[in-house]
Amino acid sequence: MLKTSMKLLPLLVLGAVSGTASAAGFQLLEQNASGMGNAYAGSAASAENASVQYFNAAALTELAGKQISTGVNYIELDSKFHNRASVAPAGWAANAVMDGAQGGDAAFVPNFYFSMPLTKDLYLGVGANAPFGMRTDWPKEWVGQGFGTMTDVKAMNFNLNLAYRLNDQLSVGGGVNYQKFDAQLGNQVNIGVGPTAVGSYLVAGNDWSWGYNLGLLYKPSINTQIGVSYRSAVKHQLEGNYSISGAPGVVAAIVGAGGFKAANGAATVNIKLPDTWVFSVAHQLNNQWELLGDVSRTGWSSIPELRIVSANGSPDQVSDYRWRDTWRVAGGANYQINDAWKLRLGLAFDQSPVREGLRTPRLPDQDRIWYSIGAQYKINAKNKLDVGYSYVKAKTADANEVGSAAKGTINGEYKSFVQMIGVQYSVSF
Repeated sequence: MLKTSMKLLPLLVLGAVSGTASAAGFQLLEQNASGMGNAYAGSAASAENASVQYFNAAALTELAGKQISTGVNYIELDSKFHNRASVAPAGWAANAVMDGAQGGDAAFVPNFYFSMPLTKDLYLGVGANAPFGMRTDWPKEWVGQGFGTMTDVKAMNFNLNLAYRLNDQLSVGGGVNYQKFDAQLGNQVNIGVGPTAVGSYLVAGNDWSWGYNLGLLYKPSINTQIGVSYRSAVKHQLEGNYSISGAPGVVAAIVGAGGFKAANGAATVNIKLPDTWVFSVAHQLNNQWELLGDVSRTGWSSIPELRIVSANGSPDQVSDYRWRDTWRVAGGANYQINDAWKLRLGLAFDQSPVREGLRTPRLPDQDRIWYSIGAQYKINAKNKLDVGYSYVKAKTADANEVGSAAKGTINGEYKSFVQMIGVQYSVSF
């Protein structure tokens, strides 16, 4: 089984390259399905399978024998723009989609984890997952086409962990991460004389970089576990290309009006993906009920702006973000119905990093509430199947971006929600 599962790892990783943001910003918390039913409350304290190493490497010491846990989560974002007083780009008044534009998307996000004891107190863990991902896809004809049409960012992460049990109460752990980050950003460019004189701007790039994670697990009593973990920020310098496409005369006009040296060329983007602190508690209240809690902080202030730098000396393309660090609070409970079935419940508040007045259609984000439910079926002593479902409702997000006459103005609001369903299979041997 181990050999077969390790052969499947590259296939899973190939799938773990895209996602639709479910947590605030473009973070993906869906690193397993077993935690989804609890809205990821107790994520760094509750060690149910090998996937716990993503949230806290130290918790590997709670797992018996060799374990494999693998799953897939389906994430669907629904985002719609509602117009108030937008102004279409020059020449587009009769053609622009002013109201009801849809910008959501959907994706499958898989994961894979393996763990095993090396000695009585030393444990090894390996994971492959997608910690960040987002895709919004607005129609090219919508009123905000100059501010953003297609946005696709995704991270693929490989994680190697070690954990050590210091005594019966305290374990420590840590690991290294090798991460690939891809980004594609597109928008329409209008030279101000109508929809036939519009081109498309697209930039794409990728980078591999290193990060690390640390964790601690403390058991003050036989029924209570406390987990603290940290995942580092990861700096990426994406290298790729920009291009301007459209009718030949339009491309030439855009290049001239925008000061570009050419219609295409090499480009770089520097981005520092945020670090995350997690504090979790899991308490076994009695034979049937387990209570879970979680507080986390994500350092989104590491992204003050998005700056696309062209190697040929074309003007930098800059978006002002000034994101803020955010908090997430979650609570959950597990109810053991019988030896085979466990029911999960969860609720969470997830703060948005986006500041009012700086919201873009690339990420029409607002504070979110998670409503989660899930179940676990124990097939036998060594095999378990988990399913989870979450409905994530975002507050109505104000949209107010003022551009040039050729770019237009967005004035309205975004209404968004996310639905997720996950399946996880775990086996010990």
